[in-house]
Amino acid sequence: MTNRRNPLVVVAVLILAVLAGAGYLLTGGKGSGHSTAAASASASGTSAPKPAAPKPTPPPGGATSAPAGGWVPSDASLDDVCRSKLPSQAVDTLTLIAKGGPYPYNRDGIVFENRESRLPKKGNGYYHEFTVVTPGSNDRGTRRVVTGDAGEQYWSADHYATFQEIDSRC
Repeated sequence: MTNRRNPLVVVAVLILAVLAGAGYLLTGGKGSGHSTAAASASASGTSAPKPAAPKPTPPPGGATSAPAGGWVPSDASLDDVCRSKLPSQAVDTLTLIAKGGPYPYNRDGIVFENRESRLPKKGNGYYHEFTVVTPGSNDRGTRRVVTGDAGEQYWSADHYATFQEIDSRC
């Protein structure tokens, strides 16, 4: 009897491998950077629980762990942007993040999966995304702030195509 089961197990494993490979090829091997779990929860009418607010970057003049009180970017390959140079709506979003909400959009605070690896590679659930209101837009628009669990903050004006790390000192 055991001899008959072994070929069935091999066939089942091969079928699963083919299906997984086909799914990977159908998605082009890449994702959109969005959480599929959050998207399916949104589509089903339920919402995922909101995560706790990430630790905010220390305000200008505050204590930091950087040498001599300076700000150290999390990834030298990313451009940085002064907080004071961001649109006022981005500063509003950063203020809401520091307060832990409430957020204007139900998808604010969901996990950002960083599928394209445009941010430093971290474990699943490390990054969270927040909408930056776009005046004149009738939807969420393309502007986002993404935060990391260690307090780093990133600005994207073009729906995750590019990122700049936010320097809170200026």
